Order: sequence, then C-alpha cells, then structure tokens
Amino acid sequence: MQFLLASIPTLSNWELVARLAAATALGAALGIERELREHEAGFRTHLLVCLGSAVFTVVSAYGFTDFLVGGTAVVRADPTRIAAQIVTGIGFLGAGAIIRDGMNVRGLTTAANLWVVAAIGIACGAGYYAAALVGAALALLALWPLRVAAAHTVDRWRREDAHIVLDVQPSSVEGVLEEFSRRKLRIERFDIQREGELRRLTFRLDRANPALAASLEELDGVVEASWGA
Repeated sequence: MQFLLASIPTLSNWELVARLAAATALGAALGIERELREHEAGFRTHLLVCLGSAVFTVVSAYGFTDFLVGGTAVVRADPTRIAAQIVTGIGFLGAGAIIRDGMNVRGLTTAANLWVVAAIGIACGAGYYAAALVGAALALLALWPLRVAAAHTVDRWRREDAHIVLDVQPSSVEGVLEEFSRRKLRIERFDIQREGELRRLTFRLDRANPALAASLEELDGVVEASWGA
C-alpha cells in the first residue's frame, strides 16, 4: 500500500507556480499581437484562456489525489479527463470571436489563435514546457512575420486581377448583391454606375476566382460578367 501511495504523482507549490506563470506569460504574448491590431479577443482574453487551460490540466492531473486513495486500494483514473474537454469547450469561445460584417467574415485568425493558446495552456499545465515554448514561438511567427510576408507576396499576387465587373438590368441589382452575400464572398470595395439602360457593378474582392464570372452570368438579369480593372 505504501508503494502504491508513493507512486501517485504530486506537484510541489513551486512547480505549480512555474506552470501557471508560464501559461500566463505565453498567453499574454500571443494576445498582445491581437490587442495591437484592435481585435475583440486581445491581451486579457488570451491570457485568461491560456491560464484557465493550465489550471484545468493541473486540477485534472493532481487535484483529486485524496479521492483516489481510500482504504487499502488506490483507484486508477485518467489524468486527462478534464483537460480533454478543453479542446471541445474552447470551440464555443472561438465561435464568439468570429464576426460577420456585411458580406465579410472577421475573426477566424483570432479564433484559431485562441485554440492554439488553449493548447499551450494545456502543455504548460502538464509541464511540457518545450512544446509550449515552441508552439508559442511558431504561433507568433504565423501572426506577425508570416502575415507581413503574405501581404507582400501571396496576397498581392492574388489581388492583381481581383476586380469583377457585372453589367446587369436595374431590377436585378438587389438579386446580384444577395447572391454575393449568399456565397460569402469577401468584398473589399463595391461601386455601381449607370451604363445606358444597364447598371455596372464593380466588386473588388480579396482574390480572383476565374470560375466566378461564368457562374454569375447564369443569374437572371446579368448581361455580362468579366474580370478586369
């Protein structure tokens, strides 16, 4: 019995402080980038998510020692039983960070960042500091340097020919706008002009989609759809 009791893992107060402090620091670091870009889930939200994940993990693994030992028997339990639910539960918080703004959707990166922060908190709570540090470093790389690099390379290449022009009958303008909303196309700029008996709609999208013009020409009232400046 004494051997079984000795084999039950415990956590010293100093190690507990170290794990929670690491989660707090790494969560804050990932939240600063979102805060600087004025996103809804910023510094404090990411810090709390990471810290909460770490606390859940520590409690799941070490918080029920007294209840696992009773009489002459040691009850076996899964130390990940609570931590495993974080992966599912964080989805609700992430969904709250996603906002639909007209025809655009914002917050996907923030939601993904919260998911990563929760994983880093679990790693800190489990004492897996290497995974937490590497994960946080890679997440910061994706949020900052890679975003800047993408803006100067991939995004610029995608946006070169991202103007789609539609000549439509006046009565069909509303229907075309509804179609863009239904397709959830990300519109950066929209302009409408009168061209004789028709209306010319010019949409500046975040990226070109060669098949989109042919698809839109099938709508009632659309005379022509083409990509151009």
